Amino acid sequence: MYVSLINRRSFVKKMAIMSAMTAAASMFPGILFAGEQEKNLPKGNLDWKKAPCRFCGVGCGVLVGIDNGKAVAVKGDPNSPVNKGLCCVKGYHSVMALYGKDRLTKPLVKKNGRYVETSMKEALDLVASKMQETIKDYGKDAVSIYGSGQWTIPDGYVASKLFKGCIGTNNVEANARLCMASAVTGFLTSFGIDEPMGCYEDIDHANVFVLWGNNMAEMHPVLFSRLLDQRLKRGVKIIDFATRTTRTSMAADKSIIFKPNTDLAVANAICYEIIENGWVNQSFVEKYCNFSKGLTNMGYGLEDNYQFNDKPEAISFKDFKTFLKDYTPEKVEKISGVSAKDIKYMASHYGNPNTKVMSLWCMGPNQHTRGTWMNNLIYNIHLLTGKISTPGNSPFSLTGQPSACGTVREVGTLTHKLPHGVVTNEEDRKHAAEIWNVPVENISPKPTYHTVEMFRALDRGDIRFMWIQVTNPMVTMPKLKRYRDATKKEGRFIVVSDVYPTPTTDIADVILPSAMWIEREGMYGNSERRTQYFEKMVEPLGEAVSDTWQLIEVARRLGYERQFYYKEETHIEEIYNEYSKHHEGKKHGMAPLEVLKSQPGAQWPYVEGKSTQWRFNAEYDPACSNGEKFHFYGKPDGKAVIWQRPYEPAPEEPDNDYPFWLCTGRVVEHWHTGSMTRRIPVLHKAMPNGYVELNPGQAKEMQIKTGDKVRVSSRRGEIVLPASVNERGVPERNQVFVPFFDENMLINDVTLDAFCPISKQPDYKKCAVKIEKV
Repeated sequence: MYVSLINRRSFVKKMAIMSAMTAAASMFPGILFAGEQEKNLPKGNLDWKKAPCRFCGVGCGVLVGIDNGKAVAVKGDPNSPVNKGLCCVKGYHSVMALYGKDRLTKPLVKKNGRYVETSMKEALDLVASKMQETIKDYGKDAVSIYGSGQWTIPDGYVASKLFKGCIGTNNVEANARLCMASAVTGFLTSFGIDEPMGCYEDIDHANVFVLWGNNMAEMHPVLFSRLLDQRLKRGVKIIDFATRTTRTSMAADKSIIFKPNTDLAVANAICYEIIENGWVNQSFVEKYCNFSKGLTNMGYGLEDNYQFNDKPEAISFKDFKTFLKDYTPEKVEKISGVSAKDIKYMASHYGNPNTKVMSLWCMGPNQHTRGTWMNNLIYNIHLLTGKISTPGNSPFSLTGQPSACGTVREVGTLTHKLPHGVVTNEEDRKHAAEIWNVPVENISPKPTYHTVEMFRALDRGDIRFMWIQVTNPMVTMPKLKRYRDATKKEGRFIVVSDVYPTPTTDIADVILPSAMWIEREGMYGNSERRTQYFEKMVEPLGEAVSDTWQLIEVARRLGYERQFYYKEETHIEEIYNEYSKHHEGKKHGMAPLEVLKSQPGAQWPYVEGKSTQWRFNAEYDPACSNGEKFHFYGKPDGKAVIWQRPYEPAPEEPDNDYPFWLCTGRVVEHWHTGSMTRRIPVLHKAMPNGYVELNPGQAKEMQIKTGDKVRVSSRRGEIVLPASVNERGVPERNQVFVPFFDENMLINDVTLDAFCPISKQPDYKKCAVKIEKV
């Protein structure tokens, strides 16, 4: 209790300081002025323009104030149904990220170990010639592009078209593989089609919110504020189910702590309770669900060229019930550390037919070596109770990046994907080839490398050329040293497009300065299937060019002028209209561009002038066509799948040599690797460096206090960080937490590159480390 009170006081104090730092000038409530404008407020009226926020997948609407050709202010867009005028600390400071002093403004080419300024034309000529040379010497699969959930929709679309459609290689991946791939395969295996069936409006209808390993107060603060608002208005309950105590735990009605990796067992125990207590929605399950099981003991992808293909097998409800006998609350208590009472408490909310439940999760279940399974198990709970695809009953996977849904999942910038369908399907290849104006033979039917294997291929020499855009893998890749060393090997050529110097630009042969966010035109797609448009508001700094136009220029140099016919002044509109052809129809129709320009986004499927809020429910979704109330049309028979998925241990657990679990994650002040937010003075001052959170009791035993230097080491590497004790978060005994935003403290030198065999997403939440006071 004492620790809890101390943390709460500390939390309130810190939030008060934070509020003071983020408040706008008192005469302009709700607006934050950037840089010197804080001292010299604009004299005239600002020109306010709408955009989605640059940070995170929530997709808050912002209004950006332009004065004399510069972005000087930002406020929440009151017309946005996402955030209703509110922003988080990053959103309120977002325009400051454009104006850091070390902004990249000129192309740089490495010559004799030093970077030399050159023109954009010469730099793009070199990129194209190196690509041609690599393809000639090593084949088309020796070139690759690695992008991001921060790519705009046009960025990702032209990258996929160039590499998959024209060059003919499926070496296209994006960093959303590191954060949302398990969500994708979870949707596909359970429903046959990707992305949430619900929307943010579910928050206004749900009675109970279960947060599965998601520190929502820091990672999705605007949405979390909507939960808290509903608690004030309607008395809803918030249950925090997590491995450590966080700000979310402090604000929740109940905090339930589980041992790492045992969420699988707890989810199965909830299913056991639902069946045992007669809480199954029998008519829903009989009409709309099938039961399946897949392969188990799949391994963890630790070896190069690891391959796995699941083999689904139909089972009966009786088989599933028998399987769950190993997951009684009493048995799972011994595995997970969660009391049988708390398991029954969670199950009772899901099982109550008069209670609407929203499950929310992000990296906890997704960055998991059984991430696909964990997503399946959450869907199992909702399917068994029929709490799905209706307002307030929603299993909702939250996204990490501004367009991880729009640019990666919808555009298909993963090795196996196309904008519509997958490369292994002949009809999908024909569909893409016709729109791309390329021979269907150009599109390879065989996926090549997912993200981890792509960097392993670079290490082995199977890939020789890599173009990295809008991301920072030399901070974010697990088991980082291997892949950092790979980029330095002879015969590798690395191109990096970015806005600031990073550890990734450090390993580049060519650095291309990119136009940032509102310095160019584009669209993002957020977590609730909302596509949002933003116009070009200010000119790019120096010779910076959008990532879209960089790719178009290189494509033309490679001889693909016919496919990349776009005019510079209208290329975004032309690309979006072409891209929309891939998704025509009631299942995934995109809103016309004029609609996106006129309002704060539209949700797909956009049918007959209207967004679809709840999919698979005939009352709301025009794509339902089987005459039933629910139609899970991603599957041929229109039924969702309830999966039999067991608990299996993590690939590496604490032992005598490495007795602590390591978990990594983010902080509210910084966006991912901090390359933009650490250029914003107020955010950098608020959170200047990385740290390692320790359990207070163990810290005392080890004579470690806040600020002391601590060595965190694993079988792969080590780093030294300052300790954090009883500050923001409190780990359990034998657990530590380290954020990854600080490029001077590369925690991913320590992490393991194990991944989910189905999604190929790495697990950043669980590996074994030892802790030593320095």
